[in-house]
Amino acid sequence: MTGIPCALMRGGTSKGALLLASDLPVDEAARDDLLLRIMGSPDPREIDGLGGAHPLTSKVGVVSPSSRPDADIDYLFLQVVPDKPVVSTSQTCGNILAATAPFALERGLVPTDFGTTTVRVHLVNTGAIAVLTVQTPGGEVTYDGDAEISGVPGTAAPVEVESEPPSGALLPTGNVVDMVAGVEATLVNAGMASVIVRASDLGLVGDEAPTDLEADDAVVAKVAAIRAAAFPLMGIAGTPETTTTPKIVLVSAPAAGGAIRTRSFIPYRVHDAIGVLGAASVAAAVRLPGAIGNDLAAQPGVGEVVRVEHPAGFFDLYVDLADGDDSSIGPVRVVRTARMIMDGVVHPRPAALRPARHDSQEAFA
Repeated sequence: MTGIPCALMRGGTSKGALLLASDLPVDEAARDDLLLRIMGSPDPREIDGLGGAHPLTSKVGVVSPSSRPDADIDYLFLQVVPDKPVVSTSQTCGNILAATAPFALERGLVPTDFGTTTVRVHLVNTGAIAVLTVQTPGGEVTYDGDAEISGVPGTAAPVEVESEPPSGALLPTGNVVDMVAGVEATLVNAGMASVIVRASDLGLVGDEAPTDLEADDAVVAKVAAIRAAAFPLMGIAGTPETTTTPKIVLVSAPAAGGAIRTRSFIPYRVHDAIGVLGAASVAAAVRLPGAIGNDLAAQPGVGEVVRVEHPAGFFDLYVDLADGDDSSIGPVRVVRTARMIMDGVVHPRPAALRPARHDSQEAFA
């Protein structure tokens, strides 16, 4: 098959393929089948494609000139499941988001400025707008810099990301705390639908390694029960078996100078760090009086960074309650880094014998 222009990029603590929408089939079924073949799914090792055998490294960002007058580019995120023929658009990804602006500049979709370039990104999965600032000294993208983020070795040029508050309710049920599958939880959406639960309510300390949590059948079963019970309460389309949201985040008191400690299920594996928008939802809970997380947090002052601890270190965000409103938040600001790893042509494996499954089909059973 003819090769397809493709960039393999790291965005934040994730890695994936970045492609132009114009290089992919318009038909969604054909597109998803092609992406499975590009990434090497279904196969636990993704040995025959670009995928990295883990949800954090089996991601795709599709970029195009924006369909909206208030944005420069459209960004569609697709999660390719490594070991199942599944391509999901049920969530977006804030880490791959960090790579979309440099990619768009490299592809000439947006003109570069001297010094820094601002790119307004329409997140197609959610309808939100994010404003990214990329380092462009001399009018060219640079990936070299001194910014450091936990979970990524070395340093790189910063990519500043400011996300608008989500258009829907911050608290989908209208309650700060709900009883979900027998435990207290805060159901919150500050860009990523999340269920915040005390680690202690699952008999955990909160410092457990991701692999240990994944191997604990009782914890996995309880998390699945919480997620299934929260699903209808949050009004999420589809079913728990066919979408990747909501995320279940276990929180505990900070242990390394941060505001809160986390362990995030995404939804069945445990994140080695934490997603950008998942961290935003945790930070929102930290800020909300009475919420799960607020009661455990070392509360930062207004305008100060909210440091979210995770298995690989920490994630810093700036998020505050909206002026005069204890039930909504203002824009979320974070610093990520991105890097071009490979830019060239990818050759998909031959056409699969079985079609891709989509969000409307059984996906994550």
